[in-house]
Amino acid sequence: MSSRERAPTMWADALQLLQEADRLHRQFFQLGAGRPSGPCWEPPVDVLETERTLLILVALPGVVPDQVQIIVDGGALLIVGERAIPAPSSGAVIRRLEIPYGRFERRIDLPAGRFEIDQRELEHGCLRLTLRKLL
Repeated sequence: MSSRERAPTMWADALQLLQEADRLHRQFFQLGAGRPSGPCWEPPVDVLETERTLLILVALPGVVPDQVQIIVDGGALLIVGERAIPAPSSGAVIRRLEIPYGRFERRIDLPAGRFEIDQRELEHGCLRLTLRKLL
């Protein structure tokens, strides 16, 4: 295979790596939207819609329920909180930290319409929100 034939494949691979790096950067190191509190990370979410509800699942393992604030703000849902760094044992040396800790914030744009929080539960590391569509 000549270098000209490899160029499009190498370019596509490079773009894919850049997109993945950008996604990871946004997920873990976003600055809070206009907040002076410093860097925060974004938890992953799933959003499912039915005729009458919007189901939002947010991965928050290790987060205490009273550390999560949920705000419906016009056309968006804002989930803010903090995951505390576990206290190391005496004399422990950190060998690796891959799980994001500290402040998190996730803004989810909602579909057109009005919503209210119907159910909220944080169980087994997953925040499950059910938003009811208001007619």
